[in-house]
Amino acid sequence: MAAPFLHVEAADVYYGSSQILFGVDLAVEQGQTMALLGFKMIAGLAPPRRGKIELGGQELAGRPSYKIARAGIGYVPENRQVFPEHSVDDNLIVAVKKGPRGDDHWNRERIYEVFPILATMKDRMAGRLSGGEQQMLTIARTLMGNPDVLLLDEPSEGLAPIIVQAIGDLIRTLRDMGVTILLAEQNMHFCLGIATHATVIDKGQIVYRATIEDLKHNDAIKQRYLAV
Repeated sequence: MAAPFLHVEAADVYYGSSQILFGVDLAVEQGQTMALLGFKMIAGLAPPRRGKIELGGQELAGRPSYKIARAGIGYVPENRQVFPEHSVDDNLIVAVKKGPRGDDHWNRERIYEVFPILATMKDRMAGRLSGGEQQMLTIARTLMGNPDVLLLDEPSEGLAPIIVQAIGDLIRTLRDMGVTILLAEQNMHFCLGIATHATVIDKGQIVYRATIEDLKHNDAIKQRYLAV
């Protein structure tokens, strides 16, 4: 059996002296949209003290975050972090990078096709965008680096319901285009509507993993861990 595209094995992660993940195993196949909680370790922001993280067979654990990005991991932070005094177009230009195999499928022309709302405001300062528009820009900027895997950290956080719906539509579009997505999200209703697979973490350990359809019909898991 072929190894999964993104593979985490026996990962222990700490914030300071507090251990937050215990022996986590995770497998994401190419093209999947996996919903879970707690993945900053994969981006290198909270690296594991023990365990393995592999992308396409390449070991990532212990590497600095910029080398992990070069290897094909694109991280979209929960607080968006746009360059506020630069235009939408400038925010995209600054992120231009070929993928780990020299591919450049994502460029400004394609971004503006997939994100038409950004095309209408490409000369606007990013700091003047709404929260939802900034979230879209941050996702678009990350795609400009042509990553193999897109990590989305709380993409619906602090957004109005109508904007959350728009972000969900965008993620579904990317999913249908074959983008591999790892999604950390507290809003499980949001996850149920866009993910293909789910992994539930409780008290730092994985307690359930299945397709999103299985999770939708598993009332015991939803009531015990997800409060839905």
